[in-house]
Amino acid sequence: MTTFVDRVELNVAAGNGGHGCASVHREKFKPLGGPDGGNGGRGGDVILVVDQDVTTLLDYHHHPHRKATNGQPGAGDNREGKNGKDLILPVPDGTVVLDRNGEVLADMVGQGTTFVAGQGGRGGLGNAALASARRKAPGFALLGEPGEARDIVLELKTVADVALVGYPSAGKSSLISVLSAAKPKIADYPFTTLVPNLGVVTAGSTVYTIADVPGLIPGASQGKGLGLEFLRHVERCEVLVHVLDTATLESHRDPVSDLDVIEEELAQYGGLENRPRVVVLNKVDIPDGKDLADMIRPDLEARGYRVLEVSAVAHLGLKELSYALADIVAKARAAKPVQEATRIVIRPKAVDDAGFAVTQEGEEFFRVRGEKPERWVRQTDFSNDEAVGYLADRLSRLGVEDALLKAGARAGDGVAIGPEDNAVVFDWEPTMSAGAEMLGRRGEDHRFEAPRPAAQRRRDRDAERDEATEEYEGFRPF
Repeated sequence: MTTFVDRVELNVAAGNGGHGCASVHREKFKPLGGPDGGNGGRGGDVILVVDQDVTTLLDYHHHPHRKATNGQPGAGDNREGKNGKDLILPVPDGTVVLDRNGEVLADMVGQGTTFVAGQGGRGGLGNAALASARRKAPGFALLGEPGEARDIVLELKTVADVALVGYPSAGKSSLISVLSAAKPKIADYPFTTLVPNLGVVTAGSTVYTIADVPGLIPGASQGKGLGLEFLRHVERCEVLVHVLDTATLESHRDPVSDLDVIEEELAQYGGLENRPRVVVLNKVDIPDGKDLADMIRPDLEARGYRVLEVSAVAHLGLKELSYALADIVAKARAAKPVQEATRIVIRPKAVDDAGFAVTQEGEEFFRVRGEKPERWVRQTDFSNDEAVGYLADRLSRLGVEDALLKAGARAGDGVAIGPEDNAVVFDWEPTMSAGAEMLGRRGEDHRFEAPRPAAQRRRDRDAERDEATEEYEGFRPF
């Protein structure tokens, strides 16, 4: 059974915004008390958060589809819909978030680091919020926006200071078990280690982490063996430690050629050329291993490597190794620039930035792209003529009609608002009336302009009484 997963494809979907409500306040003797439709609630976000207690992506491997809750629709009496609950997804420290094309979206390092993988949709405005001096009683409300949905890739790159690399059965697991409190599986057959192991080492005042990377073989960078799957785990390490087996039983292998093979695979993977190297000659407790170590050590030192002889089984040379690695890690940490606090950069839009663009796609077809027009289209209920008229007014005020005229659009030309796979297409008329002319001025309700029956009856009675009074005052007895 799989117990360790360091790469998953995850489908995230944020919550949809709730629809606004179109409602009119009604009570006794006051049948038209004004609009009182509430706004819809915001959809929940999908948020990735680094959690030190999480060490694998296994949970997302079994459940790759995650969705936040939707916002609730608004209601009458100015009641706003409830916001959707954000979906918090814990990920291991060192997780890299990529899109479907392999572009890095976020490199999540450090406890509490967050990344919004899916933005929740806005809630639609109710007709109470849409009311104005010109539009006293809107008979429509805006729809909630759909939440952001996309596919992302999560890759785990181990956050460790030291990486142990080498052939299978070179003794890396045994070495990490005696240097730290880690308890990896140890056996004498290849590929015993199927997942990276992490351990914490204390050497004097320096505390560092050490990772045991599963065995590399020739062709690992092209996908052979386990190397391709786990080479990413050495990217964040400050120092690479080559663990060479000086007592191998395979006649076609020797420590120097093993080192050359592993270096070739690291070079093919790329990005590790400047990392300091340390060579550890393991199993020197065996007489043949000690003799071979003495023979090859001058050659390795001549190449510029720092060479240490150890035995994980006999606990020989471990203290020197731990302090040597601590010294390299301490120097690497001191050489790093001090991290500055994250700056918040505000980039306001230019004054003349219309926020949309009109492009011609064919002889009689135009496309409008922009955040505002596309959002307004998504929020419009096209079954309501008044809502369509409101959209036409907003587009006209934004300058879309003028831009279409400048681009050469004529009456009857096709116009699409939005991307190719999800656009609203219509035949354009310069007035952009969209069938709302019968409502008078868009968004107005003439019921509020007409007198109420009871008030009209009172005015009629007052007029009759005034007329009778005038006739009486004009009467003169003989």
